[in-house]
Amino acid sequence: MGTTVDSKIAATETNAPSTSLTMTEILDAQSKAFLANSYPSAAERLRNLDKLAQALIAKKDQFVKSLNDDFGCRNRQETLLTDIFMVTAAIKHAKRELKGWMKPRKRDVPIVLGTGRAYVLPQPVGVVGIVSPWNFPLNLSLCPLTAALAAGNRAMIKPSEFTPATSELLKQMIAEIFATDHVAVITGDASIGKSFVHLPFDHLLFTGSTEVGKYVMKAAADNLTPVTLELGGKSPAIVAPDADVNEAAIDIAFGKVLNAGQICIAPDYALVPRAKMTPFLNALKKAVDGYIPAESIAKDGYTSVVNERHHKRLSAYIDEARQKNVQIIPLAAEITAEGGNKLSPVAIVDPPEDLAIMKEEIFGPILLVKPYDELDEAIKYINARPRPLALYLFAKSKSLIESILKRTISGGVSVNDVIMHNVVEDLPFGGVGASGIGHYHGREGFDTFSKLRPVFERTGPRTDRFLRHPFKQLHEFLLGILINY
Repeated sequence: MGTTVDSKIAATETNAPSTSLTMTEILDAQSKAFLANSYPSAAERLRNLDKLAQALIAKKDQFVKSLNDDFGCRNRQETLLTDIFMVTAAIKHAKRELKGWMKPRKRDVPIVLGTGRAYVLPQPVGVVGIVSPWNFPLNLSLCPLTAALAAGNRAMIKPSEFTPATSELLKQMIAEIFATDHVAVITGDASIGKSFVHLPFDHLLFTGSTEVGKYVMKAAADNLTPVTLELGGKSPAIVAPDADVNEAAIDIAFGKVLNAGQICIAPDYALVPRAKMTPFLNALKKAVDGYIPAESIAKDGYTSVVNERHHKRLSAYIDEARQKNVQIIPLAAEITAEGGNKLSPVAIVDPPEDLAIMKEEIFGPILLVKPYDELDEAIKYINARPRPLALYLFAKSKSLIESILKRTISGGVSVNDVIMHNVVEDLPFGGVGASGIGHYHGREGFDTFSKLRPVFERTGPRTDRFLRHPFKQLHEFLLGILINY
């Protein structure tokens, strides 16, 4: 992000073309509109979700083109799967469950209070700020927006400047279906983003790197704004001694080929039994060749690295490993200079800990493969590092799977697969420790953008008043009974 803050930057144009508002003015307008309708009905919320889904589907081909322009090459089917389908799936799930999520949630009343009713009432929090990254600019903008709208809120979205064509099209789409005092998209560079996270939202969701997440959390603290931070880290894949290495390689390879590995929950490194390293690496190469044969890489079957800056960063990782004589295994056909910012997948085998790639999230088509001799060694290796956003486990034994799940901590887990826990809309998505704070998706997303308001309602005879002043010896006796454990 940038290094200066200008609180009066004109960040966007509203859907009234003649008016230009600052971010602060848009936030003020949304806050006032929220107070005028602070508990939208289920019917209103469902209409908002329908508008969003219909607009997205109507513009899906335009978004395919804009993302291809932004990346230099973004595979069409990947865009439809990861950016369009994921949003429509989230909307369908929210629509199906919304009325149940909105219902008061009954809680028990202790007997000492006598008769009464206790419940939790989910209420909208107000205006939600959403900061989304470039790797899945629709998915990671509109899935949080789906949760915010389902919960009855207003929202402001700041998409990444690294995907400008998509950000502008998103801004246009939102302006066509929502008033500015309901949902607004703020486009601009890093200085705009920095100003955005300093605004006094009622909740702020940020998806991005751990380092920037620290800055966002500090900025939000100035306003005591609650935050949900969806960060990253180095997500491991454990290939257990009893795993089928061919099956594991097929799934792990997919995690590195999809979107050219530019996924916050892509496997960063695989921990493989030393005796199975050669079969695993052979299977990995075969799997990648199957996903992206040479002709697919050369054309539009394989996505580019998003820009030259990130391409140079990833290439530097490979160059450093080569300079230190670390084994590098090409997993697919080499990409020629005409390939632009495409980067062919590689495996770096048994890398030393002092490599830069061992300390930083990869976010690209490079897989680190580390051997282990005993499973405990692999588990200790994971636990000695910051807690990852995802953990992948390939094993057959149910007891072994249960044991590893209990002995490790991560944001989410896919067993005998990669990434797919993120596709289960009814599962919460979020990190832990350095990989994030809080959750969204499904009911947890609805709850994140709601105030779960506790309510106690007095009903029936008021026997509770017996335990009020003036206190007497009988009260001492009764309190002794109540306190007894």
